[in-house]
Amino acid sequence: MKNLVRFLLGNVYLVVAIGGCAVMDHTPGKVFDQKEKVVLLPIVNHTETPQAGRRAEAITEALLYGRGLTNLHRYPGKLLNKTSPFSSDEQLLAEAIQWAKGKKVRYALTGTVDEWRYKVGIDGEPAVGVSFRLIDLKAGSVVWSAVGGQSGWSREAVSAVAQKLIKNLLAEVQFL
Repeated sequence: MKNLVRFLLGNVYLVVAIGGCAVMDHTPGKVFDQKEKVVLLPIVNHTETPQAGRRAEAITEALLYGRGLTNLHRYPGKLLNKTSPFSSDEQLLAEAIQWAKGKKVRYALTGTVDEWRYKVGIDGEPAVGVSFRLIDLKAGSVVWSAVGGQSGWSREAVSAVAQKLIKNLLAEVQFL
C-alpha cells in the first residue's frame, strides 16, 4: 500500500512539475488576410541579455515565413541605429509605427522580451519570457495579444526554448 501511495504521489508531482514549465495567455485566435502587408517591428529587450529582442525578432520572422506568410516586412535595422540611445521604448515604437503607416502596412507585430537567460543554479535551466501585440494600423488598435513564459531542461539552449514558446504563442494567429 505504501508503495502504491508513493507511486501515485510521485506521478502527481511529475505532472505538476512538467505542467509548470510553460505559462501562456492570449486573446482569442484570429484569422487575417494574407494579402495584407504585415511588418515585424522591433521587439523591445527588457532583459540584461544583449540583443535578446533581435534574437526574438529573427525567430519570429522565420516562424512566420515558415507558416507561409509571404507579405511580411521587417523594420529596417538602419533606422534603429539612427535612434538616440536615450529614446524610450514608446518613442521607438511610435517612430516604427509612423514608418509602417508611410509604407501602407496594415498590421504591425511588436512585443517585448522580459526574460532570456539561464537560471542560476546547478542545472542552469534556460528561461524565456515574451509578449506580442498585433496592431491594426488602419484602426489604430491592438487586434491580438499574447504573453508567455517557458523554461527548459538543463541541457537545452535558450534559443530552443524561445523557439518553442514563440511558436506556441503565434499558433493562435492565422494568415489565410
